[in-house]
Amino acid sequence: MKKTHIAIIILVAVGIGALIATLGMSGDEYANFTKAEANTDVEYHVVGKCDKEKPSEYNPAVDTDAFTFYMVDKDNVEKKVVLHKSKPQDFERAEQIVIIGKMQGGEFHAKDILMKCPSKYNNEKPTATDDKKG
Repeated sequence: MKKTHIAIIILVAVGIGALIATLGMSGDEYANFTKAEANTDVEYHVVGKCDKEKPSEYNPAVDTDAFTFYMVDKDNVEKKVVLHKSKPQDFERAEQIVIIGKMQGGEFHAKDILMKCPSKYNNEKPTATDDKKG
């Protein structure tokens, strides 16, 4: 092989390695509270459900960008979540929640939240008995 071919192969290999390393360090990965607590400098997506038996707190008169609630992740680990946004509409109706943020001092501080609400995915058509109720 010519030296130029070898040099090109090496450059391509280094480029692919750099690309893989960059994608691997990008953060934004799904995790549970245990992993997020072990790596407090990394931002994670944590999937779970709101613990509706514990209180949630939103007082816009005090702070419009602080909503706190308790969430249970997929491994049944519960943590207090501080969402640095206003309380989402229909929060209580959410079936599943994805919070995006980092662990700080035993609490998960979320910068964003995604919710799966049953009404968004329910395409029920009214039945004949519903039409007669009017």
